[in-house]
Amino acid sequence: MSAGTTGRASPDFYELLGVPRDADTDAIQRAYRKLARRYHPDINSDPSAEERFKDLSEAYDVLSDPDTRARYDRFGRDFRRVPEGAERWADAPRGGFGPGAGPGAGAAGTAGTAGRGGGFGFEGFQGFDFEDLFGGVRGFARRRGRVGPVPGADQEAEIEILLAEAYRGARRRITLPGPRGLREVDVAVPAGVRDGQRLRLAGQGGRGRDGGSPGDLYLVVRLAPDPRFRVEGRDVHTDLPLAPWEAALGTAAGLDTPAGERVTVTVPPATSSGRRLRLRGRGLPAPGRDAGRDAGRDAAREATGGSAGAAGGGGGPGGAAGDLYAHARIMVPPDPAERETELFRELARVSSFNPRERS
Repeated sequence: MSAGTTGRASPDFYELLGVPRDADTDAIQRAYRKLARRYHPDINSDPSAEERFKDLSEAYDVLSDPDTRARYDRFGRDFRRVPEGAERWADAPRGGFGPGAGPGAGAAGTAGTAGRGGGFGFEGFQGFDFEDLFGGVRGFARRRGRVGPVPGADQEAEIEILLAEAYRGARRRITLPGPRGLREVDVAVPAGVRDGQRLRLAGQGGRGRDGGSPGDLYLVVRLAPDPRFRVEGRDVHTDLPLAPWEAALGTAAGLDTPAGERVTVTVPPATSSGRRLRLRGRGLPAPGRDAGRDAGRDAAREATGGSAGAAGGGGGPGGAAGDLYAHARIMVPPDPAERETELFRELARVSSFNPRERS
């Protein structure tokens, strides 16, 4: 709701951003980014969103600069009309324009202090030609709707891959909405990504305006559920079915890994159900060299599709490979033969082992 040709009053910049007047620069920046994401024209199709976005950008431009913010706090919405150096006149006592003297204060108080953000009081400037005083800045208010280049909004989407693809990397073509319709982007997902990790594609977000740079696209990786494996960070868990005699005597059991390999697990004697057998380094691989770099340099092309690499943006580019844990699970024959039943009965007669007694 910019002032100028619209004729509408400017809102209070603090209220517009939803921050208190004593908010620090970081709080102002966080508030602006949150609201800018909501009202950016590339994201919000409401006809009033673009005007609201301009107001937010102007408020942030003013309040993020300490000197400009100080003038806004002092003179309110009219601060742009007040020439540089007017603070001396506003602070000086009535009766002259020398050091320590000037219109705008005195017994009635300092001009412009009637209310922060509420406007600058001109009652101490009687007798001046305000057209001459403000002639050099008259056109500024009419131009305040133009706040310079507007950067494109950052965008976020989810991408689902298989666990096996997290081991070897994957390529996906995703379709994104945009102001000119749908666009396709080819994404290279590096090996070693984790569930919930954010991948950054620089320059693949919303388009900038008036020469502003494009935003970034962030992809949140989701690992598709796998019936055989469970993932915790970079560690992967799976069940290792064992026959009773394998668990009792020990064995070398074959096991398929998420990477599609067949490995051998050494099961020690007297292994009970639930025991974890670790295969070091067989979990999710460590991020590749490119996982911590910005590889989203290739611009996406409308309709025909483009290509872009993805850089790890949320899970941390460092770290070692995870481990694969095989959980022993003892299985009995579902339909034992007569001889197997006899052997189990003989074992029951000779064994004093009671698993329900504490050792």
